[in-house]
Amino acid sequence: MAIAVVISIVSLAYSNYLVEKLSEQERQRVELYAEATRRFAQTTNMNEDLTFVSEVITKNENIPVILTDENDSIISHKNLNEERAKNKDYLNKRFQEMKENHEPVIIDILNGKIQRKVYYDDSTLLNMLFWFPFVQLGVFSVFVFMAYMAFSSSRRAEQNRVWVGMSKETAHQLGTPISSLIAWVELMKVEMKCNDYAEEMSQDLKRLETIVERFSKVGAQPLLKQTSLTSSLNEAIEYMKRRTSNRISITFNTNGFENAVIPLNKALFSWVIENVIKNSVDAITGEGKIQVDILDEKKHIAVDITDNGKGIPRTKHKSVFQPGITSKQRGWGLGLSLAKRIINEYHRGNIFVKWSEPEKGTTIRILLNR
Repeated sequence: MAIAVVISIVSLAYSNYLVEKLSEQERQRVELYAEATRRFAQTTNMNEDLTFVSEVITKNENIPVILTDENDSIISHKNLNEERAKNKDYLNKRFQEMKENHEPVIIDILNGKIQRKVYYDDSTLLNMLFWFPFVQLGVFSVFVFMAYMAFSSSRRAEQNRVWVGMSKETAHQLGTPISSLIAWVELMKVEMKCNDYAEEMSQDLKRLETIVERFSKVGAQPLLKQTSLTSSLNEAIEYMKRRTSNRISITFNTNGFENAVIPLNKALFSWVIENVIKNSVDAITGEGKIQVDILDEKKHIAVDITDNGKGIPRTKHKSVFQPGITSKQRGWGLGLSLAKRIINEYHRGNIFVKWSEPEKGTTIRILLNR
């Protein structure tokens, strides 16, 4: 990128140098044209060889010129659009442009008794050369942008491979001890008659099996099934209620969507809800409340999770979903990042900060396809 910027600056400087040189040459050519016109009009020396003069005038095929008298009345013109030049407004407009862009070349005829002025404009070649460095700059900018996008894409792909690899390995490593623990629980029920303890352990093992299922689905396209949204939300909310302080109340409002059935992967979706609610719990100091609402959003069904915690600064509304971004001392900043991946990539929905104010609270909105 640095090399591309240096090349662009050098190219711009060199092109500007060429433009100045070519502009000087065109000025000299117009002066030569003016001198030829003066000689051609000089009536005191009819013996002068006019062949050279005639060639100078007729061979000017690319520099637009307008010949005027001392009062700036147009006498003739050359290298303008002949059709458009028949229109006086166009001709006057081009004349004003020439007048503003360059000083005219003065022609004195008959020792100054008659005066003519030659106004001129930059040739097509000079105009093209003027814009050339900007075109180059644009090309280099596109090149730099494409290089940056390729680098970002490669980095994201590498991050995804790390995510998937870590998730698969976690699921694999947990699988063996869980299977062993299930066998031991069954043994406790049969031989030790510890049904109460075994039942509690069975509940925790089911939870571990759910976690393994979640991790195993990361990186693969999960199957979406028509699922009751209310039931899925209710299970996740009840699970979080049992693991949250009594000082924090969690309420759930279906708002008439008790029978809403939409395509979901229940294991992954409940993971999202748990992560968002857990972040809300962590944001609340002391007593507080968390409210979950189902709302109608035309093509989507929205799930709003609102808390009255410490809030999120406006500058961090998007960055909170990036890996590694966290306000907790021991947090890894993966919860909301995983939630975004599950909703955006797997459910083709969206999750974002709908509203948040420091010390007032936050609303996280999840949009799901009907």
